[in-house]
Amino acid sequence: MDNLTHTAIGLFLSRIGLGRWSARGTPIVLLAANIPDIDVVSSAGGTLNYLAYHRHLTHSLLLMPVMALAAVVVVRLVGRRPVCWTGAFFAALIGVASHLALDWTNVYGIRLLLPVSSQWLRADTTGVVDLWIWAVLALGIAGPFLARLVGSEISSGAPKERHHGRGFAWFALWVVLLYDCGRGVLHARAVASLAARMCDGSVPLRVAAMPDAVNPFKWRGIVETPGSYVIQDLNVALDPGSARGAVFHKPDPEPAIDAARRTATFQEFLRFSAYPLWRVTPYPAMENGKLVEAFDLRFGTPLAPGFMARAVLDSRMQVVESSFQFGELRPR
Repeated sequence: MDNLTHTAIGLFLSRIGLGRWSARGTPIVLLAANIPDIDVVSSAGGTLNYLAYHRHLTHSLLLMPVMALAAVVVVRLVGRRPVCWTGAFFAALIGVASHLALDWTNVYGIRLLLPVSSQWLRADTTGVVDLWIWAVLALGIAGPFLARLVGSEISSGAPKERHHGRGFAWFALWVVLLYDCGRGVLHARAVASLAARMCDGSVPLRVAAMPDAVNPFKWRGIVETPGSYVIQDLNVALDPGSARGAVFHKPDPEPAIDAARRTATFQEFLRFSAYPLWRVTPYPAMENGKLVEAFDLRFGTPLAPGFMARAVLDSRMQVVESSFQFGELRPR
């Protein structure tokens, strides 16, 4: 998830009690809820390096206690005040766990089992940014201020009640949890609907359902058949069997794809990509050259690319250049 969501969840965890487990408990939990994303420093090595090391060991179960302890140490050193190490550590551990749980729900995925297994785990129930979760979090943050304002207007000289936001924090955390559970139910229904239908004249090999940015009932289906991928939108609140999709045929095996597959760029991309679609086209800038591209269909298609790897090959099927990018700038 995005860091605004992680920060707000950390704030609410602090308000319901974790912030009182140690001196400077709130900054400890806030930092812990974000510290796994310290791997953003890997972007200094370029987009491919970021793809390789984002949500890597800092997001694993093995390093979860290390991340929690690091958050406590940083706050202790910066704040220059003693902390209750036991309480601070366990509060930070819950903060880190909230980060991993939220990242697991979205389509990007997380490698929880590193270094034992590099498998990407994901629930596909939310996007990296979820507007409904933002709305709930905003209410949880604004609620105490509104309650304080209303309370001051009607108190008429009586002692003012202090609103620390604990009730709103519990409300926001429970709503986010129930919302994610509800999205899980809708996701299961969407996947079952996709798996039950024939696509491009074939029985599906694999199916996936990606969440819509706004409508929880709307999903973007990915159906893999032996010869193609079918991308189709479906709304589980309506007739899920009536959706039609765009068909992208898989290319036949050829030396250009084999040559691109051997590059470090494509090997790293294929470790990440769950639904890679290959495309081979002529490369006009080079005589008899070819352009090999692979698209992760979770994030786009050849018509509107998202995560993609590309390689330019010469007439001897030698890779001249290769690159990875998170999206393609298309001419307007």
